[in-house]
Amino acid sequence: MSSMVNGSHDWPQNVGIINMEIYFPSAFVEQSELESYDGVSAGKYTIGLGQTRMGFCSDNEDVNSLSLTAVSRLVKKSGISYGDVGRLEVGTETIVDKSKSVKSVLMKLFEDSGNSDVEGVDNTNACYGGTAALFNCVSWIESSYWDGRYAIAVCADIAVYAKGSARPTGGAGAVAMLIGKDAALILDRGLRATHVQHVYDFYKPDMSSEYPLVDGPLSIQCYLAALDKCYQLFCQKALKKKNMSCDLSTFDAVLFHTPFCKLVQKSMARLALNDFVKTSKDERLAKFPGMDKFLEVELEKSYFDKEVEKAFMTFSKDLFEAKTKPSLNVATNVGNMYTPSLYGGLVSYLCSISPEELAGKRVGLFSYGSGLVSSFFSLRISSDIAPMSPLSMLKRSLNDVQSRLESRTKIPPADFEAIMQLRESVHHKSPYVPVAKPDDLFPGTWFLGSVDEKHRRHYDLAKPIQNGHA
Repeated sequence: MSSMVNGSHDWPQNVGIINMEIYFPSAFVEQSELESYDGVSAGKYTIGLGQTRMGFCSDNEDVNSLSLTAVSRLVKKSGISYGDVGRLEVGTETIVDKSKSVKSVLMKLFEDSGNSDVEGVDNTNACYGGTAALFNCVSWIESSYWDGRYAIAVCADIAVYAKGSARPTGGAGAVAMLIGKDAALILDRGLRATHVQHVYDFYKPDMSSEYPLVDGPLSIQCYLAALDKCYQLFCQKALKKKNMSCDLSTFDAVLFHTPFCKLVQKSMARLALNDFVKTSKDERLAKFPGMDKFLEVELEKSYFDKEVEKAFMTFSKDLFEAKTKPSLNVATNVGNMYTPSLYGGLVSYLCSISPEELAGKRVGLFSYGSGLVSSFFSLRISSDIAPMSPLSMLKRSLNDVQSRLESRTKIPPADFEAIMQLRESVHHKSPYVPVAKPDDLFPGTWFLGSVDEKHRRHYDLAKPIQNGHA
């Protein structure tokens, strides 16, 4: 793993994601049953939001335990030691301490290895923190400070809302990514675009509560506007830096941060609209048949134009089905995981087709965090599908995702609401011993055992994984 040759630093090649691990809770509520329980019209959550099931945590799981589980499983499945890791970055907006980082808690896993030389801390900006963690890990490996070891980027959150119309858009989970050279998923070097803006579309000013304040219409407008800005800038940079023209045909798959699945379908339509607007008027009618009535459309005035939205959703339906829908399996079955959301989409996409079909594909990714910070970037999938290649290893690591989704326990809506009320009533309570039983968790899951009178959190490991699988 050495990066030093004759005292000079190598420029590592094919830097990106070597392996991934995803964790989601073992309990879920059926969205169709929640519709009935909440007394809303049938289809409001399932069709209107595009959600099927929602994963959730009881009082014995927090952001630290989710991260402990994801990282420990990633290291085990990757066949590396904790001594092989030189940087560990966490992205989260689920704050349990205003000072002590989640990353510092994860060092509990490193104690037996004797390795405390691990750079990185937490990154916080709504759902964007995981992307910041990923970028920081890649930058470290491409810097003069890299010592040849791996980096790990962790995204973890518990998304909960007060009872009401936003509650069905919750979820929970964690994704841990092993970052290094000669990766399975290679980030396109020197090519990404970012848009940052000061806005209050979603924020959490009340430190005594898990619940955010949300301006729904503003949040959707900010998301779509950020997508416009990032995509346009990415295409400009691609042309300038890579001499590469860019449109939706550039990508074999396009993945998005997913607050709810319906917004992602609208987002693909939005990119098609961007391609339409930047195409010369002479070419538009040939490339976009039937869209002549929108020749004068202005992006900034179209965020809530239902006629434009419907037309471009119809036009881009096949593109969405082919390039984006395979990435929504985790999102529709677990919900919005906040920082892991985009990377849960990447996991879903990787699980959807064979290594032979994945090989050489280029993937566009849009990351968004309210407040707001957003980026559009891309990666290409390695063409090496040999049995011991990074891509084949990554596919094997993710073989259990679907079986874990199917083995979860369905909880009635009334019990789900009681658990949400429990979480609310014990938020930051000290001392406290959780009432939920660890036996209800997936095997090999870290959980919150207790909180002592000084608010120190103590974690334990549920019954072990058998034969390396939950």
